Amino acid sequence: MLRFMANRLLLLVPILFGVVTITFFLMYVVPGDPVLSLAGERYDEETLEGMRRELGLDRPLFIQYLNYLGRLARFDLGRSFVTGRPVSESIAERFPRTLLLASSAMLLAVAGGVFAGMLSTWRRYDRLGRPLMALSLAGVSIPVFWLGLMLIYLFSIKLRLLPPSGFGGGSLRYLVLPALTLSFASMATIARVTRAGFMEAGSGDFVRTARAKGLAESSVMAKHVFRNALIPVVTIVGTDFGSYLSGSVLTETIFGWPGLGRYIVQAIMKRDFPVIQGSILFMAVLFVVVNLLVDVSYGLIDPRIRQRGA
Repeated sequence: MLRFMANRLLLLVPILFGVVTITFFLMYVVPGDPVLSLAGERYDEETLEGMRRELGLDRPLFIQYLNYLGRLARFDLGRSFVTGRPVSESIAERFPRTLLLASSAMLLAVAGGVFAGMLSTWRRYDRLGRPLMALSLAGVSIPVFWLGLMLIYLFSIKLRLLPPSGFGGGSLRYLVLPALTLSFASMATIARVTRAGFMEAGSGDFVRTARAKGLAESSVMAKHVFRNALIPVVTIVGTDFGSYLSGSVLTETIFGWPGLGRYIVQAIMKRDFPVIQGSILFMAVLFVVVNLLVDVSYGLIDPRIRQRGA
């Protein structure tokens, strides 16, 4: 397992180097000039040239790239073109809000999805199992932005139970709607995967053997069926949680949640290159780390995987 983790950490270097390089050069391929965005409607060429010199955009592209790599080697993500603040400070300020939203949404998705999947497995032949699976299919199909707007319309405008947007200091009332919106698709996917995993694991020879030995049904489900059905669920949880931490752009924008996703959207609109590059690099690190933790969790769930990775 230690060798496996060391190999994954070594792979992190070329992955992040590729992310840094692609992100940097893409900034100069997409339409838009950050200097024009800063200058506004009234400007002259002399002012634009002065701003380009001040921001270092008048240098050859390769020199800018080398300077950027040099800053990254010093763990410096640069300063925002718009605010002048260090990008690392802005990310450190906004990431805890994204972490709060992502953790809440993932908790809802896992609890609701696993419960619905297990319930639909045990009651798959009655009137409860089929509606649960139909609801999970709808959850996978419904777009996030539509669901968010419908929840705002129902709970904020019609029922007036919850605020439509904002952060509210992290208050639970402000967290419910964005967390539910963000979790719904993952909850539906987890429910379907849990159901499939339980049905497959429950029909295995090792389960029949455990029952033939006289083990209690609760022990069979907990020690044999549940653990074997859990691995695909862990994969989905790791992938979705990594994307949540990377900034849930649509959800944060719809609900005015001041997290990392909304910060990136604002930076894209203003062509704020240092913010975009630094945020994407931070997101890439998060995603790789989360996937590494998922791989490690495989070995904790299934000893056979741990022995192969040793």
